[in-house]
Amino acid sequence: MRITDLLAPEAIELGVSAASKSDAIEKLISLHNGAGNLSDVDVYREAILAREAGGTTAIGEGMAIPHAKTDAVAKPALAAITVPDGVDYEAPDGQPSKLIFMIAAPSDGEVHLEVLARLMTMLMDVDWRNQLLTAGSAEEFLKLIDDKEREKFPEEEPAEEAANDAAPAAAAAAPADDGAIRVLAVTACPTGIAHTYMAAEALNQQAEKMGISIKVETNGSGGAKNILTKDEIAACDGIIVAADKNVEMARFDGRPVLITKVADGINKPEELINQVIEGKAPVYAHSGGAGEASDESAENESVGRKVYKHLMEGVSHMLPFVVAGGIFIALAFLIDTIMGAPQDGNFGSNTPIAAWFKGIGGVSFGFMLAILAGYIGRSIADRPGLLVGFVGGAMAAAGCTFAEPAGQAVSAGFLGALLAGFAGGYFMLWFEKICEHIPQALDGMKPMLIYPLVGLAFIGVFMCAVNPIMIAINVGIGNFLTSLGNAKILLGLLLGGMMAIDMGGPINKAAYLFGLASIELGNYDMMAAVMIGGMVPPLAIALACTFFKDRWTETELKSAPVNYIMGLSFITEGAIPYAAADPLRVIPACVVGSAVAGAISMAFGCTLMAPHGGIFVFAVVGNWPMYLVALVVGAVVGALMLRILKKPVEK
Repeated sequence: MRITDLLAPEAIELGVSAASKSDAIEKLISLHNGAGNLSDVDVYREAILAREAGGTTAIGEGMAIPHAKTDAVAKPALAAITVPDGVDYEAPDGQPSKLIFMIAAPSDGEVHLEVLARLMTMLMDVDWRNQLLTAGSAEEFLKLIDDKEREKFPEEEPAEEAANDAAPAAAAAAPADDGAIRVLAVTACPTGIAHTYMAAEALNQQAEKMGISIKVETNGSGGAKNILTKDEIAACDGIIVAADKNVEMARFDGRPVLITKVADGINKPEELINQVIEGKAPVYAHSGGAGEASDESAENESVGRKVYKHLMEGVSHMLPFVVAGGIFIALAFLIDTIMGAPQDGNFGSNTPIAAWFKGIGGVSFGFMLAILAGYIGRSIADRPGLLVGFVGGAMAAAGCTFAEPAGQAVSAGFLGALLAGFAGGYFMLWFEKICEHIPQALDGMKPMLIYPLVGLAFIGVFMCAVNPIMIAINVGIGNFLTSLGNAKILLGLLLGGMMAIDMGGPINKAAYLFGLASIELGNYDMMAAVMIGGMVPPLAIALACTFFKDRWTETELKSAPVNYIMGLSFITEGAIPYAAADPLRVIPACVVGSAVAGAISMAFGCTLMAPHGGIFVFAVVGNWPMYLVALVVGAVVGALMLRILKKPVEK
């Protein structure tokens, strides 16, 4: 699909005056809407703002490419504006953005990735960018794009798809000077979109100028393209890894590798290529871990940050099992309640349909600790860490000890699984380094025999030794929570408030993990307080925008209705754009509202077995009428706090 097929003249406006990033976004959205590209303007706007909240789409050098993939798009399309005076789009280089394209992509397919890749390749030509900025009409603007696209992607190939496949890679090797590829490269950015392809194109262009053959692998969000082969890696002079996220590094073991940030691939391609050609790239020794390549700042990454990343890797894989399993178990209790079954020791399994839901949910829920520990171990030590993590997590769930190696009724719980994942992962990372000194003839045995055997022996002994301690701690925490009584209200206040402090950040995640751990202990009121605390911020903002309009900008007011949906769906991140715009007022107001909601939920004994779902799982909430009251009160309190703290906006 060609860019000129997606960009209509009515979706182009030249010489725009934009006072702010919000103004530029609104102008582009209106162009999309006027061209008939959108089926729901508000939903599309929310998707664009949500993408910006995750990090600016400005790519530097006077360019920005905001984009969103959503069902609110009627057809894949582009809109474009030029801003002669520039607009502060929070670009990484601090320069104002003068040329802005906005991509509207439907949910099905990866058209936005194809368009982004092609745009990035073309926009690396500075002279051509300047021609776009000085275009006198939309037609001239389109003609410049068409001419450049035909030059960069000639249509000699029989199928247009072949051209499209080549575009995302942006990495066709330059003509070889001696028939062999001398330099290899891998580019990757956190989102896997703009900078990935810009770095690839910059390296390709520079190599062509220097008469050096190069092949660039792009690790974009649509997957790796133009993948480097084993023979190419073995024959090259060296490899450039320009990446701000993890890429597969084990394949480069023993080869000269220059690891840098993706921005250097864009801005310093000649310097990077020269270092490789001149033999200045250090020989890479794979540590046996997950194979990270990141920017220079990662070398000084704090221990706490590394632990947090490993923990989140485990949690992200665990959540689907917990959410789905928890909802099934909660439905089992709901069905037995509706059927009038006695609330005895068999409650949730008294009727056949309830027993089916509880059984299936229990199987899914039962994977929770093993999945958590397994993927923490894998994050630390790659594949060798997976076995020790899984087995350690399962042993924590079963409460295995030397006296009871097959397990017992008491579990080491969430804390035991965390310990298993980290201890197993770091042990295997250490053991892999030890194994680097064994004879090379045994290399083939390491992944299939040596690592699993030693890892299983270690985690078996380790968990049997520590499980009695972890079981005692787990039982103590459970007894403490049970004994709190009315003091639980303070805990609900704290958990609810924590959910609103950073709205998806480490503090929010800490409260959420506490709720998950409480579910595993059989204390379901904590999870109820956690979820309601996360629902309040978007709802409070939506209410404040509805009833106190003078406190908000036009853009904020237009986006506010979607926050009703996001809040009810337990998507706290809907409040982030508002918090980012005015953190000193919005965050305290949301914290107060969430804390009040959490305290009320705990005061009335509301419970929740499903750790996600928002209003869609209210049917399985214990004492749901008061839970609804807590949500309404918390949202209203948050909205009133916003009314008090925020000053009227000058229109």
